Amino acid sequence: MASSLTKGATAQGTPAGGKTFFGHPRGLATLFMIEMWERFSFYGMRALLVVYLISGGPDAKAGGQGGGLGLTEGNAVAIYSVYLAMVYLLAMPGGWFGDRVWGPRKTVVIASGIVMAGHLALSVPGQATFFVGLALVALGSGLIKANISTMVGQLYDGPQDPRRDGGFTLFYIGINLGAFAAPLVIGTVGQSYNWHLGFALAALGMALGLVQFLIGTRHLSPESNVVPTPLATEERRSWLRKAMIWLIVAAVFYTGVVLSGSWTLNWVLIPITILGLIIPTGVLIRIKRDRDLSAVEQTKVSGYIWFFVAAAVFWMIYDQGGSTLSAFAESKTADTIFGLHFPSSWFQSVNPLMIMALAPVFAWLWLWLARRDREPNTTLKFAMALVLIGASFFVFVVPMGMTQDGTKVSPLWLVSIYMVQTMGELCLSPVGLSVTTKMAPAKYASQMMGVWFLAVTAGDCITGLLSIAGVDLSGVGVITLEAVMAALAGFAVFMYRKKVVALMADVH
Repeated sequence: MASSLTKGATAQGTPAGGKTFFGHPRGLATLFMIEMWERFSFYGMRALLVVYLISGGPDAKAGGQGGGLGLTEGNAVAIYSVYLAMVYLLAMPGGWFGDRVWGPRKTVVIASGIVMAGHLALSVPGQATFFVGLALVALGSGLIKANISTMVGQLYDGPQDPRRDGGFTLFYIGINLGAFAAPLVIGTVGQSYNWHLGFALAALGMALGLVQFLIGTRHLSPESNVVPTPLATEERRSWLRKAMIWLIVAAVFYTGVVLSGSWTLNWVLIPITILGLIIPTGVLIRIKRDRDLSAVEQTKVSGYIWFFVAAAVFWMIYDQGGSTLSAFAESKTADTIFGLHFPSSWFQSVNPLMIMALAPVFAWLWLWLARRDREPNTTLKFAMALVLIGASFFVFVVPMGMTQDGTKVSPLWLVSIYMVQTMGELCLSPVGLSVTTKMAPAKYASQMMGVWFLAVTAGDCITGLLSIAGVDLSGVGVITLEAVMAALAGFAVFMYRKKVVALMADVH
């Protein structure tokens, strides 16, 4: 990875004449690296997840490595969807722990240890260790997500610091470098040699990130070590009592299920997916009904619900890139191109590569259009994202039809699908983050970023529930239906764009 340490700029936590990272506070390098390694471990495991789950099962590739859990594709997609939903759902309590219990820096250290423990559990053969490891990785990743971003912001002199946006851009590059490299390294080792060695490599990546973070903490803002609003003693006791009560209730309930002989994985998957839909809905209702909000803030929340629902539809399809598309890559796509043989997990590197290639192009395009007063507003960009994600599944229908007679399709079909999805992501994801901060009521300024992540949770939980219900998400009919639904959602946002813009009040 290229790095540049130059002398000069003064920044928060960076003494005059001290070293900087591409002109930014030296602490950005520390955060850049731990995020890169955390994403390396996360996306490496993600690249292996579905193919490991179906390996040795009825939907596995003929002549594959074997040694996986031998599940059907439907069960694998359900587990994958619930796992991703939990990562994003846990981002909210992750921010809460950073704000009220440990502070951002300590939370990241503890969370990194949890992620490492999860990957190490995954590296031990066995179904029990697999699910324990998956739960730990989801928990650790959720705890890290909000707190790393908070520490990046703390390196700068407030929201008006002109280097702030550039710092987050560099940070975003770290995310995609880790995501790009992981399937090539971890995917190759896990899929071609040994699954559990691949999972162990993910633990090593997280360990490297944690070590350099501990070494580089002196470059972080002192704020990162502070608990902004610590729990009072009575509050702490109250939370512990509630946690223990719910833990005991869950333990008694599931002990009864096991002893009754009716235990199946659905006893875990179904409650989680239902909670993943109830919690986002409940959070939005609670904010909308808060009487402390002004009339303008109430209006903005109503407008934001449009963006939230649109984002949930988008992520429901987009996140199948690591499940439905991953299974299709494993069993129905040729694994050779231009004479180069490669494992199917490599397809998971296409999206981060496309992001790094296309993000500067989109940034230039929006700026070029803005100078001519023709840049699409936020509502139109969301509509474009929905149409593009729908178009990607319309494209997917073609190679699916070609494989009906057992033919394996060219890898370029999947590359084209991922490219269209990435274009949709660049229309929605950065814009969604921005509009979330702009439309957030003052009372919920810090919590609204967690609400944005809940859109991912809701989308993935819909996918999970469909899979649990036995819907074949790899069927041509279902793929076509999802494509039509996304396109219609985009059309609806476009048709009601004036109403949504009016609800946004002074946000443009």
